[in-house]
Amino acid sequence: ATLGFIGAGQMACAMAKGIVKAKKFDKKAVMASDKSQTQRERFASFVGCSVTDDNKELVKKSSIVVLAVKPGIVPIVLKDIVDVVSKDTLIISIAAGVSISTIASMLPEGTRVIRVMPNTPCLVGATASAFALGPSATKDDGKMVSDLMSGCGITYELKEKLMDAVTGLSGSGPAYVYMMIEAMADGGVRMGLPRKIALSLAAQTVLGSAKMVLKTGSHPGVLKDNVASPGGTTIAGIHALELGGFRGTVMNAVQAATTRSAELKKKGATKKESKL
Repeated sequence: ATLGFIGAGQMACAMAKGIVKAKKFDKKAVMASDKSQTQRERFASFVGCSVTDDNKELVKKSSIVVLAVKPGIVPIVLKDIVDVVSKDTLIISIAAGVSISTIASMLPEGTRVIRVMPNTPCLVGATASAFALGPSATKDDGKMVSDLMSGCGITYELKEKLMDAVTGLSGSGPAYVYMMIEAMADGGVRMGLPRKIALSLAAQTVLGSAKMVLKTGSHPGVLKDNVASPGGTTIAGIHALELGGFRGTVMNAVQAATTRSAELKKKGATKKESKL
């Protein structure tokens, strides 16, 4: 099998690098296409794979094609490649908010389509992803995608109606966590720690805490209570977070990103209908 990425941006680089590093595909069997020479050169340098500026050439050479472009570009790309998509081509889309039905409607009838929502920690083998099978995709296709994505983190098969929520939680989530790490480091600097040490301590604290949740299976609330002794420093910090509406704000962020994903999907469907 050969794996081709249409779009050589950050997410394509992260996925390709993670997949090659996990030995799911040899780098000689991976390629990317992009109209931007800068993006192509970065992909080639970063992943060590071949690149082209011709989407059709890529599709002809790839048994698996990953749509790794911005949602608004998807219809343009599909119109470009529709003539060279065969019954043996599996289309995997990582475009946020673009439904399987929208993609399938612009491709030959019976084209196998799978929608995947990864996140950028795929680059370091720690992605949190989910995927949904289109009506023509087979169980074997699902197993292949599961194997592909689990090679660089965790993945779950879900109904497509839940993909917007996945986008809002784990798809956009790394940005929320980076902000948390940055804020914790800033707090450390405010209290006198050197910037480099504060950032390292903050990032390692988030990493270690995440591992505690995943490895112990304990509820985060229980783990939090284990750290917070009566009248101590931690409960004072927790109180400050509660006063700032920390949990509600984070929940609102997930809701806002989920809603935006649904809006993009609706916008894409409207555009499709206007062309019919």
